[in-house]
This record gives sequence, structure tokens and C-alpha cells, in this order.
Amino acid sequence: MPRTVVVLPARWSGVLPVAAVPALRSAAHLHADETVPEHVRESLGVPRLDGTPDGVVFTTDPLRYPDADLVVSAPEPAGAALLDAVAVMDRLRSPGGCPWDAEQTHSSLLQYLVEECYELYEAIEDDDRPAMREELGDVLLQVLFHARVALDSPEPFGVDEVASGLVDKLIGRHPHVFGDDAGLDARVGTGIGAVARQEQRWEEIKRVEKQRESSVDGVPTGQPAVALAAKLTSRTARAGLPADLLPAGSGVGEQLFALAARARLGGIDPEAQLRAAARGFAADVRTAERSARDAGEDPHALDATAWKRHWPG
Repeated sequence: MPRTVVVLPARWSGVLPVAAVPALRSAAHLHADETVPEHVRESLGVPRLDGTPDGVVFTTDPLRYPDADLVVSAPEPAGAALLDAVAVMDRLRSPGGCPWDAEQTHSSLLQYLVEECYELYEAIEDDDRPAMREELGDVLLQVLFHARVALDSPEPFGVDEVASGLVDKLIGRHPHVFGDDAGLDARVGTGIGAVARQEQRWEEIKRVEKQRESSVDGVPTGQPAVALAAKLTSRTARAGLPADLLPAGSGVGEQLFALAARARLGGIDPEAQLRAAARGFAADVRTAERSARDAGEDPHALDATAWKRHWPG
């Protein structure tokens, strides 16, 4: 029986666990058994196991050598499970998979994209960690789903092109980390000032990259109206637009815009504040209805006096 067994994951990243190092240094024999793929064995530079195992044996089967003195597992690379998610999504969309998944289009999936993003938003608002983990998975599903649908389009692209584009974008927009400006934080310090400079640099890079002609180019107009007003205010403020040129008429729309703008310029997220107020109001409504129900009243037939009597606080 081998003295030490090193268990490699199916998607080995080339990193060996520190706990195996002493055994690797002192072992007279290193082998890889038949469960280890040939390209992995070659990268390890060890011979294939032939005969009775001794010394250190590399394997992918954690139960293969129950009498070993030491069993050490090598970690999978971060993000390895994403490959499983991609494979499952591909299976669902391929012949013999799920008929519903196979017939979906980018347009038919839009409602789910919006719903899942809002469910994640709510989980984050509530600081519900289990829900956050689940909803992040649901948002990830939407990314994988749209990328797989795109493979079947006249101008196909897939998840690898999506990921590669993201990598290029992140590297290109962080020159203070990856490029000529690397070490920027060390030179200019940290804190609010450094963050503000980096945000300004981010916007400059995006403007050149996307060849934007206006300070409001690229603002998604499909977002909630309060968030849209805040984003437009933020963008135009960076462009030096005087605050007195923001909408400020007597109409309801102008007044709502002005309120959102004042909040944004004051460092407050008006969308988050309005959502918090709305959710608080909904909670109060439910509390009053429960109070009425507990008192034997019909919560769907309350008059103004009854509402005030059961209203919390």
C-alpha cells in the first residue's frame, strides 16, 4: 500500500496541496495510477503505476486506497463548477433535452431576466444570505441560457465569447491594476479620493471604448424611472452640467425628477430609498390586516376608521 495518496480533481489546475509537499520531497517513488488522465500524468512528470503501489501515488479516486497512511486532496480551481453549469445548460438545449428550454428565445426569456434580478435585489436588501446564494444562481442561469440561445442564432456566439469579452473589458478598464497605471493606489493612496479618481478614469475609458458622443449615451432607459433620473443626474453632473438646468417644472414628472436629482447629488440612492419606503408601507398594511383578522374583522372590508385603529405605531 502507498504511504501517501494525492487525490487530484477531475479538473486539476496544476496546483498541488501544501500538505503533500513533504511526502513528495522524501518519497523514493512517485506514480500515477490508471485513473489519472495521460496529459495530467505527463504534466506531473511521473510514470504510470505498474504493479504494487508504494511511495506516493496520484489518483482521482479518493476511495481507491483505503489503507494509505496519508490521503491528501488537491483543490479544484475556482470556478470549476461553472463548467458543470454550462454542460447542463447545453444538454437542456440540445436534441433529447428539454422541449421548453429548446424553444426559448432571447425575447421570451426577458421576463425571467428582470424577475430574477429583482429577486436578487430583494435578497440583498434583506441580507438573506441563503436567498442571495440561490438568486445569484438564478441570475447566472439567465446568463448561461442567453449565451446558449445565442449559439443557435444566425450570428452565433457562446459563453466562451461572453466570458472572453468580459475579461478583456475588466482588464482594459482597470489600467491601475493590469496596465500602465499598475500600482496607482500605492502612488496616490487609498480612500474616497483614490476611488473617485478611479471612477472618473473608468468613465473616461468607457467613453473612448464605446465612442460615446453624449454624456448620457449608454444610460439604459428601460430601468425604473427613479433610478433613470438618478443615473442621468449622475452622468450629467460628471459632465459639468449646472444643477439649475435639471428638470424642475411644476408637473409631477418634473417634481419627481427634481427630488430624485437632489437625492443623487446628495449622495443618496433615491431608488433604494423609495423601495425601502414602499416595502415598509407594504409591511404596515399586512400588520394592520393581521390585527383586524385577529380581532375578528374582515381585513378586506375595513373603512378608514378601522384602518387607523389597526395601523401599527
